[in-house]
Amino acid sequence: MSHSNISIFVPHVGCPHKCAFCDQRTITGENDIPHAEDVRRICEQAIGQISNPQDTEIAFFGGSFTAIPRSYMLELLEAAKPFVGDGGFKGIRCSTRPDCINSEILSLLKDYGITAIELGAQSLSDKVLGANERGHSAEDVENAAKLIRAFGIELGLQMMIGLYKSSIADERHTINSITELSPDTVRIYPVVILENTRLAELYRSGEYRTFDLDTVVDIAAYALLKFYDKGINVIKCGLHASEFVERDMVGGFYHPAFRELCEGRIYRSRIESALASAGISSPRGTLSFEVRKGCISKAVGHRRENIDHFASRGLNIRFTENDTLPLYTVKLQ
Repeated sequence: MSHSNISIFVPHVGCPHKCAFCDQRTITGENDIPHAEDVRRICEQAIGQISNPQDTEIAFFGGSFTAIPRSYMLELLEAAKPFVGDGGFKGIRCSTRPDCINSEILSLLKDYGITAIELGAQSLSDKVLGANERGHSAEDVENAAKLIRAFGIELGLQMMIGLYKSSIADERHTINSITELSPDTVRIYPVVILENTRLAELYRSGEYRTFDLDTVVDIAAYALLKFYDKGINVIKCGLHASEFVERDMVGGFYHPAFRELCEGRIYRSRIESALASAGISSPRGTLSFEVRKGCISKAVGHRRENIDHFASRGLNIRFTENDTLPLYTVKLQ
C-alpha cells in the first residue's frame, strides 16, 4: 500500500532568513499563506476522495513550520487535528529547519498529531552550510535528528546536491553522515539556481561553477544505492515538475526524469561489473541479463541510454525479469 500526502504549502513565512538558494514561492508555486479555513476545506475535500486515508498524512510543506509565529502554527494544527485518527488521516507531517527543533516544540507537535518531521539538512558540511547562508551547523542537524527520534516521531532528511562551494568529497560526506543518522526517509534534490537568489548572482558572476550533469547523476546514484542498502526510503529524487521552476531557473539540474537517470546509472554500473566479472569486453552476440520484476525500464535507462551505451561498444544487451532478485541487482544469464 503506497503512502500519500495532502500537501498544504506554507511558503517562506517560517524562515528566519533567506538561504542563498531559496526562492520558496517559486519552488512551491504559492504566494498566499493558508489559514484554518483553507486547511479544513482541503482536508474535507481530500478525505472524501482518498480510498485509504489511514495511509495518508496531512503535510505542511514549503517553509520552516516550527519557526512560524506560534499562534499561526497552532491555528493550522488545530484545523488539521480533527481530521486525524478515528477514520481520518494517519497523522500530520511537516518540514522545518534543524535549528528550529527543541523538546518543547516536539512535545507540542506530538500533542497535535504530528507523526513525521522532515529536516532541511541540505548538507552536513559546515563549509557548505556557511557558504550558502543556511544559518545552522551540521551539529544542529545531528542534534535535531536525534531529538526527533527520541520523541518517537518519524524522521526525514532533505539533502541538496551541488551547492555553492561543495565538492564531490563534501557530497560523499553528507550522504555517509545522513546514512549514519538512520532517517526513515530522505529527499534528494539536485540544486536548481533560481532568479532572485544569491546563487543566481554568484552563478552569473562566474564565482559559482556547478558540477556537470553526469557528476550530479553519479552522486545521486551513489546516494540512492547507499540509502537503499541501509533500508532508508528515498521518497523523492529530483525537484518536482513545476512551470514556475522552469520559468525562473537560470542554472543547475532540473530534469523531469531525474530519478530515472540516476537509477539507470546504477544499473549501468552493475552491468559493467557483471561484464568485468565474466571477462567480457569485446563485441559479441546478444547478452541477456535478469533484473527484478518491474525494473526492465530502469535497466534500459532513460530513452534507452544504457542500451545505446553498450551498443556503442559492440555489446547488444537485453533484459528479462526475475521475481527473486533484489532491486538494482543484475544477473548475467
